Amino acid sequence: MSTGIQSTNVRRGKRDADRRPPRTDKLVPVSASADIVIVGGGCMGASTAYHLTRRGVTNLILVEREAQLGAGSTGRNAGGVRHQFSTEANIRLSIESIGSLETFRDDVGFEIDFHQDGYLFLLARPEHVEVFRRNVDLQRRMGIPVEWLDASEAARLAPGLDVTGVSAATFCARDGIADPNGVTMGFARAAQQAGARIQRETEVVGLRTSGGRIVAVETNRGVIGTRAVVNAAGPQASIIGRMAGVDIPVAPYRRHIFIAQSPTPGLWERPGAGLVPSSRIMVIDFETTFYFHREGPGVLFGMSDPDEPPGYDTTVRWDFLDQVTRVAMRRLPALGDAAISHAWAGLYEMTPDAMPIIGAVDEVRELYVIAGFSGHGFQHSPAAGRILADMIVGRDPGVDVRPFRFERFAQGALQPEANVV
Repeated sequence: MSTGIQSTNVRRGKRDADRRPPRTDKLVPVSASADIVIVGGGCMGASTAYHLTRRGVTNLILVEREAQLGAGSTGRNAGGVRHQFSTEANIRLSIESIGSLETFRDDVGFEIDFHQDGYLFLLARPEHVEVFRRNVDLQRRMGIPVEWLDASEAARLAPGLDVTGVSAATFCARDGIADPNGVTMGFARAAQQAGARIQRETEVVGLRTSGGRIVAVETNRGVIGTRAVVNAAGPQASIIGRMAGVDIPVAPYRRHIFIAQSPTPGLWERPGAGLVPSSRIMVIDFETTFYFHREGPGVLFGMSDPDEPPGYDTTVRWDFLDQVTRVAMRRLPALGDAAISHAWAGLYEMTPDAMPIIGAVDEVRELYVIAGFSGHGFQHSPAAGRILADMIVGRDPGVDVRPFRFERFAQGALQPEANVV
C-alpha cells in the first residue's frame, strides 16, 4: 500500500550539523584529577556542569565520547518543551525549565532559538479525556494556563489539521520548541568560562571504587582521579552504572523523526493556503502518539512504536515510515503529497515509571545519577541540572526530590508519568 510520502535525501540532524560550534576545549592530560567528573556531554551533563560552577565547584571535568557535545539523544530530539504532564514533580521541572529558557540569554549569556507557539494535545478515547481532565485540573492548580478545547477550536489553532474522531483537546500557549544544540552549548560554554574543563572524544571504560566510594574514572585516554562522579550518560546510564556495580534501571528505546517538504516549493507558505500550520505549534495525537510541528519550510513529525524492543540501534527503519504515514495522512492530509528530506533516529532513556533519576546512589558513595528522563530530558535539563548541583553541594534544592530518588525502585514507591509521547 502506497503511503504517499516519498523519501528523497536523508541526513541525520542537518539543522544541528550545519551549526556545529568550533572546538574551544583543551585536552585534559592523560593523568588528571578533578573534584567531580561528569560522564556525558549532552544537555544533562552540560546543565549540571553549569550549575555546579555557579555554586563554586569549578574543578570539574565533563567527558564526552563523541567529537561534539550533544551528539547523542540531545541532538536527536524534536526540541519540544511543555508544562502538560500528569505528575506534580514533572510539572515543577517544566515550570522551572521553561522559565529558564525564557531568560536564557540574560542568565546564561548565550542566545537560543525558542518559540512558544504552544502544545496541542488531541484526545479521542473517553478514558484519555478523563485522564486529561484530571491532569488539567492539576496543571491549573499549579498556575499553568492550560485551555480545554473542542475539536473545532483545535482545528482553528492548527490550519490543515483533520480533527475527525477528536473528542477534546488541551492547549498551553507557553509550551513550545527550543534548540537542543543551542541550550547545550550555552550551558557548556558558560561552564568553561567559569573554569570547568570539557574533554571530548573521551570514552569512559571503568569506574574505580575503594571502600564503597568513587575514587577514579578510567577512560580511553587515561585515568582521572576524583572524589565524585555524575552519571549523565543518557541511554548508556545503565552501562556506566554497571562499571561501579550498580544496576540503574534505564533502558534505551529507538524513536524516529522525519522531516517532510512540500511537493511544490513555497506551496505550504502561500497566504491562505491553510495546508499546514504557519506557527511552530506542536500537535500530538495522544492515542497514536503521532506528533508534528513546523521545521523551517518543512514539517517535522514522528510517532512511537509500541512493538520496538530496547536496544542501541539508531539506524532508520524505513518500514516503520509506512506505519507512521498512515496516521500522518489522516491527521495532516498535506503530508500525503510530501517528500521526506531528512530522517534520523534517537534513543529514549526509559525507566519503569517514566520518571527520571536525579540524585545519589546509596550503594556507592559520591556516585550521582541524572538520567532516565523517558523522552523528556532536554526540556527538563535546566531544572534537573540545578537540582542535582544543589544536592551535590549540600544545598536544599527547594523541591520534593522523592519521586526522583534511585531507591524508589527497590522500595516500590513509584509515581508513574502518564503523558509520555
